[in-house]
Amino acid sequence: MKLHIVTVGEPKLEYARLGWNEYLRRLSRLHHVRTTHVADKWARDANRILAAAGKAYRVALVIDGSQYSSESLASFLDKQALGGRELCFIIGGPDGLPPAVIEAADTTLGLSKLTFPHDLAMLILAETLYRSSSINAQLPYHRA
Repeated sequence: MKLHIVTVGEPKLEYARLGWNEYLRRLSRLHHVRTTHVADKWARDANRILAAAGKAYRVALVIDGSQYSSESLASFLDKQALGGRELCFIIGGPDGLPPAVIEAADTTLGLSKLTFPHDLAMLILAETLYRSSSINAQLPYHRA
């Protein structure tokens, strides 16, 4: 499966950057993964963010998006893999995504009802994608 993660900015805090890189490294063993970082100065530019996402199946991360268990997200990833399209997760800057990006998304995802700092949200997304992918690959990482 091809996974594309589009973020506004990059993790700035060292712990988040290290975790982000670690989970992307692990995830790349299971999928073809690429990341695109849109500069912070373009955080409100929907056209730039959507151009970065391309024609993939777009999943916008928003606080009120659909929430999944690890197992149900694994099923979602598996279903999307069968469709053959690249799957793109879009995570906005500290102020979220522009409304036009959310409207153009194929679906939305909420990591939690809690609000997280931007860097931590990026790290949680990377870990969550790895966890769900490891479930599909029947790796021992996830212990329910």
